[in-house]
Amino acid sequence: MSGQVALVYGDALMKHHLSDEHPLQPIRVQLAVDLIKSTGLIEHAHLLPPRMATDEELELVHSAEYVRLVRELSDPVRRRQVPFETIDAAGYASADNPISDELHEGTALVAGATLVAAEAIQSGGFLHAFSPSGGLHHAHRDRASGFCTYNDAAIACQWFKARGHRVAYIDVDVHHGDGVEDIFKSDPDVLTISLHESGHWLFPGTGFPEESGAGPGLGFAANMPFVPYTWDEPWLSAFERVVPPLLRRFQPTVLVTQDGCDTHHLDPLAHLAATTRIWPKIGATFHELAHELCEGRWLALGGGGYAIREVVPRAWTLLFAEMVEHPELAAEINDPATFVPEPEAQERVWAALQKDLVRLGRAHGIDL
Repeated sequence: MSGQVALVYGDALMKHHLSDEHPLQPIRVQLAVDLIKSTGLIEHAHLLPPRMATDEELELVHSAEYVRLVRELSDPVRRRQVPFETIDAAGYASADNPISDELHEGTALVAGATLVAAEAIQSGGFLHAFSPSGGLHHAHRDRASGFCTYNDAAIACQWFKARGHRVAYIDVDVHHGDGVEDIFKSDPDVLTISLHESGHWLFPGTGFPEESGAGPGLGFAANMPFVPYTWDEPWLSAFERVVPPLLRRFQPTVLVTQDGCDTHHLDPLAHLAATTRIWPKIGATFHELAHELCEGRWLALGGGGYAIREVVPRAWTLLFAEMVEHPELAAEINDPATFVPEPEAQERVWAALQKDLVRLGRAHGIDL
């Protein structure tokens, strides 16, 4: 069922290096690809090199002024001429989004890698493609946010839409996929679904069930928040109750998934309690829905994940194993058991989950 699968990676992607101290380190992508190779999964896929996205491609979702500013900030001479107010308004006065000489080139390579994956699918040569460096879902049209300069996920969605597709974007990163949702909130041809830790506790502070789009796009954004300590069982319960029915109602022609693995209990930047044991189920569900609804077209992206060595390589390898339909090759790298919190926390998680499912169902006119 998997057909030909593409993996987009090259050492040039190591240029997406924000700083030595930054939580987002490109080595995590290299480690994931190394594990995909060592397990033998790469033998069931084609490795494609990345390229830089052009300014025209970046401007599918970003303003020309913003792309020009990022180029200026990447030049050590020109950046000194940029007023602080302009830097601040564009999100670069925050430690989350440091300025570097390779700011434009590094993140344009990430966007280009995602577009290589999209092109591989659109060409008909591949059914599925994985761009693990991608998934920079917080960037907005005119500003950086949450470690993200160019929103490759939104660029891919817009690129597919321009080719006649109905695009379903599903984001399972622990942080709300606010940038992608905001870009498409008025667009009925792009469905965005985000499952994330509640904005009551975590950046970016958005993504509540009542946030469901705007104008002609009302009803085409769905948000499922989780309270701290949500573990595998309730997380997967919500995933299964929300994602398949909303996708079947929307009837997409391509799936774009952001597969951040910072839901893990070892991740230092969030408060959920999942393990890598959710990833075979996530991967299998996306795979099945892609074939059921989209003739197999599935673009998977990386995303967050800050337990760089302990979690990220294993989670993304487990996802990729489902993509190439050889889960047995990755079975030994899975967490041996589920992490389960204390009974009091369990009760709180289940109660909040049921309440938010009702709110989400009400916002979308569907019984969840």
